[in-house]
Amino acid sequence: MPESLQIVLGICFLFVVYILTRWGTVVRMRRAALSIIDDLEANRAFDPATAVKLPYEQPSVLRMGMRDFRPKALKSLVVGGILGKTDDSRFYLERRDARDLLMKTW
Repeated sequence: MPESLQIVLGICFLFVVYILTRWGTVVRMRRAALSIIDDLEANRAFDPATAVKLPYEQPSVLRMGMRDFRPKALKSLVVGGILGKTDDSRFYLERRDARDLLMKTW
């Protein structure tokens, strides 16, 4: 096999690996966001009066195991207007159709 063909195939392989890692990150962020929504629905946090404190608001100090996407997903859900945040850092669902909206946008 010519060396130039090997280089082109290597570059194509690296491109495919890059795309797959980006896709994997999106899938894990979506799962993290869905688990946050599930937690808030289980606690019936639908308005500021019933808002709850979430233990994964801040990233863990001990980074053992796989990366935790929940803090980043939590921030993106607040910025996206799906979740609300009170002044004392408690969270609630601003939209009842959060799960459907999340599946459309992500």
